[in-house]
This record gives sequence, structure tokens and C-alpha cells, in this order.
Amino acid sequence: MTSGVHRHPGSAAILLAASALVLSGCAVGPNYRPPAAPKHLAYLRLAPARRVSAGVGEPAQRLVRGKAIPRLWWHLFHSQPLDRVVRTALSGSPTITAARERLAAAQEDVRAAGGAYFPQLDAFAYAERQKGPGFAAGLLHPRPVPTYDLYSVGPTVSFVPDVFGLTARQVQEQSALAKRQADELEAAQLAVTGNVVAQALTLASLRAQLDAVDDMVADDEKNLALVRQQYYAGQVDRTVVALARAQLARDEVPLPLLKQRIAASSDALAVLLGRSPGEWRSPRFTLDALTLPPELPVSLPSALVRQRPDIQAAQAEFHAASAAVGVATARLYPTFTLSAALAPTALTPAALFDGPNLEWNLLSGITAPLFHGGTLHAEQRAAVDRFHAALAVYRETLLEAFRQVADTLQALAHDSEYVRDERRELDATRRAWALERIRYAAGKVNLLQLLQTQRLFDQSRVGYAKARAARFLDSAQLLVALGGGFQGKVRQAR
Repeated sequence: MTSGVHRHPGSAAILLAASALVLSGCAVGPNYRPPAAPKHLAYLRLAPARRVSAGVGEPAQRLVRGKAIPRLWWHLFHSQPLDRVVRTALSGSPTITAARERLAAAQEDVRAAGGAYFPQLDAFAYAERQKGPGFAAGLLHPRPVPTYDLYSVGPTVSFVPDVFGLTARQVQEQSALAKRQADELEAAQLAVTGNVVAQALTLASLRAQLDAVDDMVADDEKNLALVRQQYYAGQVDRTVVALARAQLARDEVPLPLLKQRIAASSDALAVLLGRSPGEWRSPRFTLDALTLPPELPVSLPSALVRQRPDIQAAQAEFHAASAAVGVATARLYPTFTLSAALAPTALTPAALFDGPNLEWNLLSGITAPLFHGGTLHAEQRAAVDRFHAALAVYRETLLEAFRQVADTLQALAHDSEYVRDERRELDATRRAWALERIRYAAGKVNLLQLLQTQRLFDQSRVGYAKARAARFLDSAQLLVALGGGFQGKVRQAR
């Protein structure tokens, strides 16, 4: 049996007391301050008109400055099929699922970094065979020097006081990165909903164009049949028949391309929803079944900073870069360690838990970096460089967001002019076609003149469908450019 090895607690207590004095230290490195909010109050040098009108017979839109964007912003189009598709995307999109899992991982990284604030409790056990003086195991001094087994098992506690803020800065860095991932999740939700709405509106536009071309081709087929009847009756020559057949062939050219674009948009929409194109079928979106939002909220530039998730993500990245400078700086300073162990030690496993074999120790230490080949200082300078780079990325993200809003505001004004012109052309060609039919019936114009007027009318229908769709698409783009109303409110499908 060995006797218990007890150390005098006086020196250990002094060390512990001295180490406790350093617990009142502070974190080194820069303290984070968010970038200043933009000072300008407008997106454009000339304020856009508050009311956007596309002329008589077309819905007007009003830009409401400072109004909050609805959380479910796509409801402004008043389409139940669109709402169902967007909700399906929010629950099934792989992009959103990946962003949500990255956020969960980042939150665990914060918890892992915060564990350094607490003492670390571990258990150890060892068995060894050694030869040496017997007093090492509490034995007498037999001759010759014995060979013996030594067993020990017990808990050990260690604690590293955060004197210079290394742990605090690491937690701050991981918290900022987790905030960035939360913003990235919102950005993914906004991007997916924006793309879903854009694809739905594109499908509605393409189907409107396809319907117009189908009507054009149907009219061409009727005209060709009529011309053939007149040819057989001897009223027109073969040239007129050839011209009617050529016009039919020419007007059929866009049909395959439009059908392919519809198929591609439908497939893209399926992927956004997390579905295979072969297992999901798109609803039939039409412009007539959608409502152009009569009011469009326009946030102030200072509010845009809080609403756009990509701006918030860039700001969180800047925060993390600031904390990383603190981490690199803290590594230039000494590290203090407190530890304690309580362990029975014996020559046999059976004797481990006999009272006299109990051994304990208290330790306090300091480790200071002296020479690392310039590594620590280089890491600090690299962290400072990344800090400045993150600030530049933030500013670029902010400017890009302002540009997108400005471009969309201007596009809405141009869209209204586009629709106004296309509507005028449509109305004019419709009236011209009606008059030409009357004149043709009276024998005042020939069939070729009638067909030409009809073709102009059918072409105007295609142009008008494109113009209408542009207003819908740019209205949706403005809502997305302004942040879409998410702002931390939509974390999962509702």
C-alpha cells in the first residue's frame, strides 16, 4: 500500500489568488461599430412621379413613400395559384433548406465557442509499469530498485480566464457569422420567392403572346381558305394564294420558340419548388387573372439598409471581420491557465479507492508568445486587411441595392409609356382592321390590303402582351429590390 501524497495548499492558493486578479481584464482589439446609415434621402436625382399612369383603360399605380412592404408581398397580385406555388417553394426549395441548415450549424458554432467561458471537466485513467526509486510510489527504499505497476484514475478541471478577450472575440466573431447566416436564409427566401413570382409572370406573358400568335395563325388559316375559294371561283390569281400561304408560314415561325420558352419556364419553376419537372405541372398563369398592385411601397434609403437581407449579411460579415481582428490581437498576449486534479494512485487496481491513496493538485500557469517567426503579427495584419475588405464589400452591396431600386423605379415609369404606346397602337390597328373589313365587304379594297391590316392588328396584340407583362415584372422586381418585407419574419413556410 502506498501512503497518500498531499501537497501543501499554501503555494497553490497563492497562485490561484494571483490568477484570479487577471479575471478583470478587457478584450483587446477594435470594438465593433456598425457603418453609418446613408445620408441621402432619395434613390434618384429627380424624384419619381408618385402616380404612374399608362393611359385610359389601363390601371394606374401609386408609389407610397415610406410605407412598409407586406410580409407576404406576393399577395399584392391577388392570385391564389401564385400564393400556393410560393408557399410550396418556401417549404420545399433546396436553396432554402441548405441556408436553414447552414444557419443551424453556425448557431452550434456559437455555442461551441462560448464553451470556453466555463471550466473544462475531464476524466482520466492510466496504468503504467516503471522502475525507479520506491518513494515515487510512496514506498520505502528497498534494494535493489524495484519494478512496479502504477494505476491512477480521477477527474481533472481546467479553466482559461479570458484575460485579454480571446474567448469574447471568438464568440463575437461566431455570433456575427451566425447573424450573417440568418440574413443569408432571408436572402434565400427572398430570392426564391422573387424568382417564383418572376417565372409565374413570365409564363403569363408567354402564354398571352402564344394566344395572340395562335389567333394570328388561325386568322391566316381562315384567310388562306377564303383565298382558295376565290381562286377556284376565278376571282383572284395564284399569286394571291401564294402570298396568303407565305403569310401563314411566316406567322407560324414564333410558335415553337414560344412553346419552348413556356416549357423552360415551367421546368425552372418546378426546380424552384424542389420538384422534378416530370413530377410537377405548373398552374396556368394568365395576366388577366393577376392584379397589378395599385400601390407600391417605396422604403426610404435608411430603411432599405435594415430591410435588404444581403445588406444585413454584408454588415454581419463586417462585424465578424472586426471581431477577427480582436482574436488575432488577443493571441499576441499571454494566456493564463488554472487547473486542478483529484486522483487516487495505487500499485494495484483494487487499492485505487483506499482513502490514503488520494492525491490532488492545483496548478496555475502562464504562457506568453515570444517568437513565432512573425506568424502572429502577420495574422493580425491579415485580419485588418480582411476587415477593410469587408467594409468595401458592404459599401458595394449598399450601392448595388440603391442601383437596383433606382433602375426599377425608372423602369416602372418607362413601362407605363411602353404600355401607353402599345395600347394606342393596338386600338388604332383594331379600328383600322374593322374599317378595312367594311371597305372589303363594299369592294373598295382587295383581300391583300385586308390581310395586311389584320396582320398589323395581330402583331399589336403580341406587343401589348409584352408591355403589360413588363409592368407586372417590374412591380415584383421593385418589391424584391426593397427587401420583400421579410426582415426576420419568415424563417420557415407558413
